[in-house]
Amino acid sequence: MTAPLIVAALACMLAGAAVDLGLGTRSAVVRAVPYLLGAAGGACLLAVGIHATLSRSPTTIGIASLFDVGRGALRVDPLAGLFLTLMFGVSIAVSLCFASWAWSDAGRAHRRAVATGYLTLLAAVAVVVCAADAFVFLFAWEALTVAFTLLTSAQRGSARQARAPWITASIGKLSGASLLFGFLLLAGRTHSLTIASWSRVGPGGLHDVAWVLVLVGFAAKLGVVPLQVWIPVGYPAAPGPARAAMAGIAANVGVYGLWRFLGVLGRPPVWLVIVVLLAGGVTAFLGILFAGVQSRLSRVVAYSSVEQAGIILVAYGVALTGVAVGSTPLEVVGLLAASLQVVAHAVAKSSVFCSLAFAEAEAGSDDLDALRGAGRRLPWSGAAFGAGALALAGLPPTIGFVSEWFVLEALMQQFRLGGLALRLSLAGAGALVALTTGLAAFAFVRVLGLTFLGCRSAPTPAGSSSDAPSSGAASSAASSSGAASSGAASSGAATGAGDAGILGRVGLVALVLGCLGIAAASPWEVRFLAHGLAPLVPRAGVLGALKSPWVLQPVYQGFSILSPSWLWVVLPVACVGAFAMAVLLSKGRYVRVRRVPAWHSATSGVAGRSSYTAFGFANPLRHVLANVLATERIRRVQPVVAAGEGAREPEASLEGQASVHVESQTRVVEPVEAYLYRPAWRLAVSVADFVRRLQSGSLNAYVAYMLVALLIALAVTAALR
Repeated sequence: MTAPLIVAALACMLAGAAVDLGLGTRSAVVRAVPYLLGAAGGACLLAVGIHATLSRSPTTIGIASLFDVGRGALRVDPLAGLFLTLMFGVSIAVSLCFASWAWSDAGRAHRRAVATGYLTLLAAVAVVVCAADAFVFLFAWEALTVAFTLLTSAQRGSARQARAPWITASIGKLSGASLLFGFLLLAGRTHSLTIASWSRVGPGGLHDVAWVLVLVGFAAKLGVVPLQVWIPVGYPAAPGPARAAMAGIAANVGVYGLWRFLGVLGRPPVWLVIVVLLAGGVTAFLGILFAGVQSRLSRVVAYSSVEQAGIILVAYGVALTGVAVGSTPLEVVGLLAASLQVVAHAVAKSSVFCSLAFAEAEAGSDDLDALRGAGRRLPWSGAAFGAGALALAGLPPTIGFVSEWFVLEALMQQFRLGGLALRLSLAGAGALVALTTGLAAFAFVRVLGLTFLGCRSAPTPAGSSSDAPSSGAASSAASSSGAASSGAASSGAATGAGDAGILGRVGLVALVLGCLGIAAASPWEVRFLAHGLAPLVPRAGVLGALKSPWVLQPVYQGFSILSPSWLWVVLPVACVGAFAMAVLLSKGRYVRVRRVPAWHSATSGVAGRSSYTAFGFANPLRHVLANVLATERIRRVQPVVAAGEGAREPEASLEGQASVHVESQTRVVEPVEAYLYRPAWRLAVSVADFVRRLQSGSLNAYVAYMLVALLIALAVTAALR
């Protein structure tokens, strides 16, 4: 039954791409059909995933028997089934949101490549997860890079959007090249292209080099520092719910690769485990730090993906630590914590990006000030964004709270190790993750409280301060002025199409239930993960995380416990009790509507309800961590001049001072881009200029170049052997 369902799923995606390319996007019905076919294909693959996860015997499908090409094969075991279940369960909801988003023509970008790129992404993800040999895996991996390039190039309205596909494709090619070289080393040693056969490679230099190449290849797709530069540029450039597909579905192929090759390559070198732990901690910290100071919501959520990648990598590092020291319980708790975090990230990030697609279409912009009050105007999208934001912030009673609790508990097991280097690495990574969770709450309370749940800002009169984005090489972290934001919001309201349609609401509700319901059902989630992780760790070891049918523990007995299911009983009862007590003690005054002037952020002479903005909320973070962000602030003070008149003396204000317009610009510097990629780019340009001079046209010179290259290749080959 597995093979027919996989064929049916790929056929649905191929048919959807044919509809998109053949019939165009003029009709609303035609625009929605490819995404509905994508949902149908996702349902087929979801069924395959559930069956494979619960089945103990893997299924191998020969591609030659299906399409009469080559010797490639697909293999669906419990681990592949686990990721198929996660990614294509999410894909159904994303496809429904995509169909609803594409149905309306207001404020949307409709190009034929959008649906084709999305369906190519889904098909490539399915083939990567099920690939049994190197050729099929790499073919699908490159197809995924092509899909990313198509999606990020669908909108080219600005120079920033035009460079997004180039950066995305460059990191994608780097990822593919790293995997290609790693696979060639392993295939050359085992004389086989079958991935499972590479487990015969024993310890040694080649084994360690293969580990490094594989980690780099999968980390680039996941967005680990310093390979994360494409995410804050590529995700915002993609249209609508395509961002959810890239972040919540496709990015998980990097996670799948890490999990798969943990079982293939086995024990890693200790120094590599230390690098993974520290790289994950730094990635998480830098990701949420830059998310907290962005002025565009799409960039906030994109940087949050970098943060989540870091947390996943840290938990994966705990599992690698267990493998390196031969501790199965430590490997189990690390892999279980990382898997829970993957589930939380996939569902929550899809919920946030899908709801943002509808809010951005309604407001005409993804600027934080332009989106103020979006949750009030779009209750369905607002509820989905709120659930996803709370989960990404790691707050109870969401799935994000459960997963981050497990990650921190896994890191606290460092006292069980004997080696000082590993203990210090786990302690350092734990400190960075703890700091990251606090900053995550800060970042998402900011966008949720001051943007989605805030009141729509009124035009800011002259005399108020504004924070506008700066230009230049450094990335901007400032918001536009209050007046500009208000105008954008007003124009967006005039052209917006309102909240999600029926299909979109179904998809959003499914994602909300995932963010909240999976947390309540965490014991059942752990049982399901135990089946899926069986090829890597003992099933009984994962089930050791269940202290009782309703209580979780970090595998080790007598350490700490958590009952997410009981949280769903205790927290609502506590909230209802507190509300009832407040009403009784206030004799009913607590529920009366009171209207008072909005707080003006304690600044005299500042008018307008929007005087305290999401940008102002993030200012303390810019100043406290100015050494990391390299914060630079430029302020300009200009007298207010009446419209239609020449220059004249400024009018007196309430305090007898001249009425002025204060304009301030704030920018931050991304250290990886500023201090790694830009110098590397300048060096590459210089080398290219030098090499161009070598093109003398002399045949003897070209033969000499070839001889030198051949000698270098022979020397490298001899060294590797």
